[in-house]
Amino acid sequence: MPDGSLGSPLPLGRSPLHRGRGAVSNPPNRFERARTDAFDDGWGTLAETLADLPPLATSLTRDNARSALTWNDSPDIGFDRSVNPYKGCEHGCIYCYARPTHAYIGLSPGLDFESRLLFKPEVASLLEKEISKPGYVPRPIALGSNTDPYQPVERTLRLTRSVLEVLDRYNHPVTIVTKSAGVLRDLDILTRMAARNLVQVCLSVTTLDNRLARIMEPRAATPLRRLAAMHELSRAGIPVGVLAAPMIPGVNDAELEKVMEAAHAHGARSAGYVLLRLPLEIRQMFEDWLNAHMPDRAARVLALVRETRAGKTYDPRFGIRQTGTGPYADMLARRFAVMMKRLGMDGARENGSLDCSQFAVPGAEERQLVLL
Repeated sequence: MPDGSLGSPLPLGRSPLHRGRGAVSNPPNRFERARTDAFDDGWGTLAETLADLPPLATSLTRDNARSALTWNDSPDIGFDRSVNPYKGCEHGCIYCYARPTHAYIGLSPGLDFESRLLFKPEVASLLEKEISKPGYVPRPIALGSNTDPYQPVERTLRLTRSVLEVLDRYNHPVTIVTKSAGVLRDLDILTRMAARNLVQVCLSVTTLDNRLARIMEPRAATPLRRLAAMHELSRAGIPVGVLAAPMIPGVNDAELEKVMEAAHAHGARSAGYVLLRLPLEIRQMFEDWLNAHMPDRAARVLALVRETRAGKTYDPRFGIRQTGTGPYADMLARRFAVMMKRLGMDGARENGSLDCSQFAVPGAEERQLVLL
């Protein structure tokens, strides 16, 4: 239930495999000087204690944010503003680049990120105030740039829907990225906005293998449900794309062509991909996850990752952090380009084709007449 505190912290360090959770570790906050680790005191009871842990529940805490819009000027990202109704994401994707942001609120990027969520109850009203300000210049807002706007808690909190209701009234363009078939709940709003060229939806599909998806992104919709959602959105006239991300060398990269073909068959007409990124705490968390789920090939996968990052596990430089470098990364880029041409798909269109000219603050003309 929503509350006003962050609750009790989870043990830091290596953790048991929690059913329905992605991370197998809960690394300490990088900003804290002190850290704690579970250890056996010699009585041989640690493993037994951890085995008896109850299922890891999700806690919700109010985020008293004073703004809804987040701005960025990154040359690698196709939008300059975004809205995120939630901090943390219950989908539990082990590779999520947003995990390190949980450290800014004093929590771990590991299990905390997927089980201790913050939500912004006033996000819609805050957004309305910001886009109503004199001088505001509309450009597409990215919904789902940091955490999934349709993660499981959205079913009850409905914050994403409240944001879409504001954007619909203001004729404000929006792009959506999600791993959830829950986006179909808002088909009524999305259909209206699509008729005015104000929305694009992109479904992220990393694999078509249910078993692999379950351990990589345990609480996201199954791959088949995401494909079915593409079909429904496309049939309703809503522009749909697929994001094959991340491509993980030696894990799911062999599926790139199959993912693109399946998405195209279900209505996707634009596509993009991203090579696995391992910034900050994600590197060790991903290594822990590999050793837990794929011990036989963990070393090989990490070697391939380093091959695409000039010998490192991550290269944060703009222009290459999304695609990597070297023969392996170049081959992946060529495979993607070949499939794009074969399927007649466009690159991911986050900004260019949406119409910003229709934006209008409701009632602004009437208020101006009153002043006259």
